[in-house]
Amino acid sequence: MANYLRDQAAAGNQIFYDIYTEEEKAEDPDKEDTGLFFFRGEPGAKTAIVNAGGGFMYVAAMHDSFPHALELSKGGYNAFVLIYRPGADTACEDLARAIAFLHENAEELQIDMTDYSLWGGSAGARMAAWLGSYGTAAFGEDSWPAPGAVIMQYTGLSDVTGEEPPTYACVGTSDGIASYRSMEDYINRIQANGTDAEIEVFDGLRHGFGLGEGTIAEGSAEIEKENGRYLR
Repeated sequence: MANYLRDQAAAGNQIFYDIYTEEEKAEDPDKEDTGLFFFRGEPGAKTAIVNAGGGFMYVAAMHDSFPHALELSKGGYNAFVLIYRPGADTACEDLARAIAFLHENAEELQIDMTDYSLWGGSAGARMAAWLGSYGTAAFGEDSWPAPGAVIMQYTGLSDVTGEEPPTYACVGTSDGIASYRSMEDYINRIQANGTDAEIEVFDGLRHGFGLGEGTIAEGSAEIEKENGRYLR
């Protein structure tokens, strides 16, 4: 990941985008380092926003969301990694702002925000699910289109609103933080509302397996494009 970002910078490509104005950052210094790393795919291709875990105490981007974004970019997708302010409320506010920023700057960035997708693991998965269910207006922004899909790893959620987008989830049976049974229940309730949803449960895997390299999860969830949507 570091080599990719170095090469992009050497090629003259901007790799980090602020999502708050200088005035907003001056009023709230915690917003100073908040923004999006851009892993470029094909110009005009679909967009994914990837959110790292960290228990809302820190942002584990380097080993959590950067690898996912890099893989997505290799597949042609334009992937953005959000560096957010720790804390559930502030993190969701930052994700809402990131969604607004990408819509407002889609032409300049050469990205397609139609049916964009939200990705995340652990705390980042909660962010993706909450924005998918409640929308940007619930977190202080204008009302922007909902994502076309939410892809989430190992987090325990119970609130189902009936407004969930198509959802894919995965978790391990030995996860001591996010119960696979809770995630199965969450997906079942989304399905009961008539929304496409799927979960994969991997025997023996613990919390934080990421891309699953070297485990039984490796290569399980392939990304393909069909009618502008992200599918397994």
